[in-house]
Amino acid sequence: MENAPLKSWIADMLRRHPEDTIWAQAQTQVTWGTLRSKVADLAQLFEIQGIRPGSTVAVQMIPSFTYLWTVLALWTRGAQVILMDPRLTRTEVERLLNLCEPQFLISSGSSGAIRVVFQGECEVQVEVRRSGHPAGNPHVLLQFSSGSTGYPKVIGRTADSLLAELASFAKLPEMPRAGERVLLGNSLTHSFGLIGGVLHALGAGATLVFTTNAQPRAMLSTLAASQANVLFGVPFHFELLTRVPEPLPLPALRIAVSGGEALRPEVYEQFHERYGVRIGQAYGMTETGIIATDLTGALEPPAVGHPVPGTQVRVRAGELEVHTDISPYLYAGDIASRYADGWLRTHDLCTVDEETGALSVHGRTDSLVVIGGLKVDLSEVELALAEHPNVTESVVLFGSTIEAFVGVTGGTTARELQAWCRDRLSHYKIPRRFELAPAIPRTSNGKLVRNRELLMSRMSPASPARSGLSGARG
Repeated sequence: MENAPLKSWIADMLRRHPEDTIWAQAQTQVTWGTLRSKVADLAQLFEIQGIRPGSTVAVQMIPSFTYLWTVLALWTRGAQVILMDPRLTRTEVERLLNLCEPQFLISSGSSGAIRVVFQGECEVQVEVRRSGHPAGNPHVLLQFSSGSTGYPKVIGRTADSLLAELASFAKLPEMPRAGERVLLGNSLTHSFGLIGGVLHALGAGATLVFTTNAQPRAMLSTLAASQANVLFGVPFHFELLTRVPEPLPLPALRIAVSGGEALRPEVYEQFHERYGVRIGQAYGMTETGIIATDLTGALEPPAVGHPVPGTQVRVRAGELEVHTDISPYLYAGDIASRYADGWLRTHDLCTVDEETGALSVHGRTDSLVVIGGLKVDLSEVELALAEHPNVTESVVLFGSTIEAFVGVTGGTTARELQAWCRDRLSHYKIPRRFELAPAIPRTSNGKLVRNRELLMSRMSPASPARSGLSGARG
C-alpha cells in the first residue's frame, strides 16, 4: 500500500495555516492549531495501539470533530481506513468485518444509530482484532456500495485516486475558497462529504461549519449566523429549507450544491424563489468520486452538469459509463457485470446535450434507490427477509417509501417481520409497509409480479395485524 503521497499532502495542509485561524465550527470553534494537536495526539495513541503503515482499520464513529481527527491521524500513520456508516447495525458491521478482515475497529459507541447529527467530540474506542490481516492492496480508503447481489461491494481508493479527485475539485473555480465558510450537511463517510467537503476545504483553507441540530430551522439559523458562503447537502436538506416559514435572508450564500440523489425540479425552483440562489449539483459515485458538476445551478434538473476535468464518460444503450484505469472493486465476484475494458457502468440512465455536453440523469437500471442521500439496494432488503424461516418469497419496491410484499407461512405477522428487519438492517432500509399473503402473484412466465398496483389489487392480507410502522399492514 502506497500511502506516502496522501500522508505528505495532509502534513502539508496541516502546517499551512496560522494556529489561531478557525478550521471548523459547530457549537464550538476549532482552530488549525487545535486540529494539528488533536491529529498528532491520536496518531501517537494509534502508534501505541500498534497501528502502523499497512495496518487495516475499520472506523464506525458518529459524525464529529473526533471522527475527522481520527481519519486524518490514521492516514498520517499510513493505515488503510475502512469507513462504516454509523447507522449500520451490529449485524451489518459484522458482515463487513468478516469480509474485509481489518486488524482494528475504532468506534464511538453502539451501532445502528437512527438519527445521526454532528457532535463536537466523542469517545474513541480501539478494538484489536486478532483475526485481521494487514493491507494486501494499494488502497488507502475502503468504502461500501450496494451490489447487484444485495450484499455490499467493497470499493478501494488509492492515494493517487483521492489526490486526483482533489485536483479536479481545485480546478473548478466555483468550489469553496480560502477564507470562505462551508456548511456541510453531507454524510462524512460518503465520498462527496469527505472528499469534496472535508478534504477540499483542508486544501483550500476554507472553514467548515456543522449544524448540531437536524431541524430545518436550526440549519437555516446556522447558515445565517455563520454567514456561510457555501451550502453542501442532499435534496432532503433543500426540500426542508423550502418549507421553513418566514425564511431568514442569506446574503452571504454564494452557492448551494446538492448531491447524492436526484433533485426534484420543484425544489430547485422553490429554493431559488425563497433564497435567491439556484441549487447546483455535484454528481458522482463511490467507485469513481466526482463525475460531473453544475455548482452554480445554471442547469435545471434533471441536468447534473458537465464532466469534471480529467473524467472520461460515454453513454451506451442509454446508460452512463465512466472510464477508470482499474476496477475499483475488491472481493467482488460479479465485477464483469459492472466493469469491463476500462469502463465502469453507473447504472444511471443518461442523455448528453449535443450542444453543451451537459449530462442529464433520468433514473436507474437496477434496484438501487436513494433515500435522504442514503443508498439502499432493495435486493438487500429482499435477502434479509428471505432469511426468515417463514418467508417463502418477497418483492420489495420503492415509491414514496419502501414497501415489502411477502409470501409467508405459519401465521407470521408484519410486526414480526419488522422486528426481524430491525435486527439485520439499518433503520432507513426497513420497509414502512408490509403486505403479507400465502403467495405473491406471478406473471405468465413464472416471475414474481413487481408492479405495485397489481400487487396491491391481487394480494389478500394473511393477517389483520399491523406492523407498527406508518401505513403498514399485514
